[in-house]
Amino acid sequence: MGLFSFLTQEIAIDLGTANTIIIYNDKIVVDEPSIVAIDIRTEKMVAIGEKARQMQGKTHANLKTIRPLRDGVIADFNAAEQMIRGMIKMINPKPRMFSPALKMVICIPSGSTEVEIRAVRDSSEHAGGREVYMIYEPMAAAIGIGLDVEAPEGNMVVDIGGGTTEIAVISLGGIVTNKSIRIAGDDLTADITEYMRHQHNIKIGERTAEEIKIHVGSALSQLKDPPPDFVVQGPNQMTALPIEVPVSYQEIAHCLEKSISKIETAVLSALEQTPPELYADIVNKGIWLAGGGALLKGLDKRLTDKIGITFHIAEDPLRAVVRGTGIALKNVDKFSFLIK
Repeated sequence: MGLFSFLTQEIAIDLGTANTIIIYNDKIVVDEPSIVAIDIRTEKMVAIGEKARQMQGKTHANLKTIRPLRDGVIADFNAAEQMIRGMIKMINPKPRMFSPALKMVICIPSGSTEVEIRAVRDSSEHAGGREVYMIYEPMAAAIGIGLDVEAPEGNMVVDIGGGTTEIAVISLGGIVTNKSIRIAGDDLTADITEYMRHQHNIKIGERTAEEIKIHVGSALSQLKDPPPDFVVQGPNQMTALPIEVPVSYQEIAHCLEKSISKIETAVLSALEQTPPELYADIVNKGIWLAGGGALLKGLDKRLTDKIGITFHIAEDPLRAVVRGTGIALKNVDKFSFLIK
């Protein structure tokens, strides 16, 4: 192994719709928004990650910001490849005489089609991946949370990301039932943008909607310790004059109601397809929430009340998936559920 390990770099990537996180040498070395800024004239990448996010909604005619992934799937092949390559470069920015071969484990939505899996593989190989393995997101989340996925017992994970919500029941190292729906963080952000336009006549961009979601996003209209109202500034739609609107968590709970109900329905539908023996395990152990959506205030309580099974929020839910991907990277030969 000695000499060749020097020539191979092993990385685990959580290629998310909203954020991309990379683990190298057991450490999270990159955690950036999945955005690139590209110069339209030269097709060259100008900025990536946080720098590109700051440009979002503020670009001129020759510059555009692209989110290469939509709904957990690569939507812009060229931008995705440039983004993966740019983020891998962030690991060791010093120029080297030769670039090492890359061994990667990348997580993908459990509902991915062959074509979508192919797109991730091709992008990764073009970005320098010599050996590319894939792992389904809910499986990675379960490993990252610390569940024993190879035991003969049922574990259920609901991973609410930016583009997809992945719901899976896992037992004996495989996914028994799964449901992947394209209602997730991005849809909640879009709901907020739409609500502010309708209800308050104020135009807001994606970044502001995201901030509203983080500060006063809630799944319940009654919270024990409510967050203070969040003040939004923007142009009035009719007059284009500036206005300020305080937004309360109750309003946001009301505007997210439809999307959250769809997530509830999907969880119930996955439970419906679960074999009774595994169902009993899940009732005893509860269901785990991971992904950025798990941070929505009151979501665990709402789901627990609605479904009658305890919901637990994973510790550091945003990074549960990448942690699991990192563990899979170290046990590539042991885990049979990795897709080569």
